[in-house]
Amino acid sequence: MSELHKFLFEGLPVRGLLVRLTEGWREVLKRRESSGAFPTEVRELLGEMTAASVLMQANIKFNGSLVMQVMGDGPLKLIVAEARPDLTFRATAKVVGDVPAGAGLQQMLNVHGKGRCAITLDPLNKLPGQQPYQGVVSLHGQEHEPLQSLADVLGNYMLQSEQLDTKLVLAANDEIAAGLLIQHLPIEGEGNLQGKKASAEDIADAFNRMATLASSLTREELLTLDADTLLRRLYWQEGLQRFEPTEPRFACSCSRPRVGQMLKGLGREEIDSVLAERGDVEVGCDFCGLQYSFDAVDVGELFSDKAAQSGGSSTMQ
Repeated sequence: MSELHKFLFEGLPVRGLLVRLTEGWREVLKRRESSGAFPTEVRELLGEMTAASVLMQANIKFNGSLVMQVMGDGPLKLIVAEARPDLTFRATAKVVGDVPAGAGLQQMLNVHGKGRCAITLDPLNKLPGQQPYQGVVSLHGQEHEPLQSLADVLGNYMLQSEQLDTKLVLAANDEIAAGLLIQHLPIEGEGNLQGKKASAEDIADAFNRMATLASSLTREELLTLDADTLLRRLYWQEGLQRFEPTEPRFACSCSRPRVGQMLKGLGREEIDSVLAERGDVEVGCDFCGLQYSFDAVDVGELFSDKAAQSGGSSTMQ
């Protein structure tokens, strides 16, 4: 069962989250199989990004979608993961070239130094004129060195955009996508369970100690240990206040009416030309792999005065 665990370190201004995605992550990969499985290196990166998107959504408690994208100039052109307020998630990628065996972040997405990571916060109920917020960082560190892991990129993003020290440890295979996030609390003294005021130095020292322990976690441990064992092994000397775990799950927001609305946006003339050439119109969802087919009768109903109105598109944004 997929699980997300939140915890605080007693007496310290540091919080943590641990996520283990199992059934939902395997569903993401299963739905992709019909159109061709991603290379191993892409699957592992996509799993890390999916785990990270759930961690960050749960961390900020945003009432809307958190969409994480990395755009690159290598054989992997785009990789996307989305997590919503109820911790449902979906993910996809666009591969445009051969991915070398054992390729890392730089070889897949930052070959010529043009890779970018963008995180978009899209409110669920937008006010008139309100636009989604988006932050963008390069795939380079403070000294302009190419970053070799998604965890490092996201840590750099949090430091630049939120001015918060954040440590992430991520790993994925075909069975599980997992991640650990450690972060100091943004306001001095907040969350200090012993009631003592925490200075900036206290915060830094506490975070550095917990982050160093998190860094000792191996990929194998993150992928195989259950939450209780993992947290006990890392932080056996610390008092943890743990909260009731929640269950992230895979879900896609595509639907036949939304695809139909997208086709209407293309116009009757263009849709009729596809019908004349193919006999039907097929649209696939990049996130979940479902195929939607519209024949001539469907298209006629779609453009009739009685066609149902609904918004959105099923294609990858």
